[in-house]
Amino acid sequence: MRSFAILAAAAILLNGCQTVSDVFEEAQPNIGPCPSALSLYDAHRIVELDGDEVRYENVGFTGEILGVRSLCSYYGERPIIANLELDMAFGRGPAAQGDTHVYEYFVAVTRRDIGVIEKQVFPINVRFRAGEDRAYITETIDAISIPRANADTSGVNFEILTGFELTPEQLAFNRSGQRFRVGAGQD
Repeated sequence: MRSFAILAAAAILLNGCQTVSDVFEEAQPNIGPCPSALSLYDAHRIVELDGDEVRYENVGFTGEILGVRSLCSYYGERPIIANLELDMAFGRGPAAQGDTHVYEYFVAVTRRDIGVIEKQVFPINVRFRAGEDRAYITETIDAISIPRANADTSGVNFEILTGFELTPEQLAFNRSGQRFRVGAGQD
């Protein structure tokens, strides 16, 4: 590994693009861990109901964030740059109309236990194949920039939170503990 770094540094110097100190600054590890990346429990799933009664026959479109992964890098005074992957499952219940549905999910950067720095909402258009009631998608969000106060501020001071945009009724449904999971009863 060391000889590879020396060869890479020599190749860069020969190209005249960077100095030796720039090459070794780029190779330094983060000063601390990456921000935690997770899905909010109350917002990691969505169930659309047609009608007031909570019954399987009234279930329209559903969605669930199954997993969140993040990688990040930061050096010197630079902001933290994080890439995010979300594994999502979507369902089409008996009351769903059509074979496509647009869901909305959010990605928020927070100062840990203090407040939201920035929140962005993303639409995701899901198409269900003929005869299928489930779809699985991995969404990728590249280059989330998280500013730091100084070079000693590590990623442990921040969180990246995800979830679905929910109505008050959908949020109350999630908080009640009731659920209709995308793959329930399938295995």
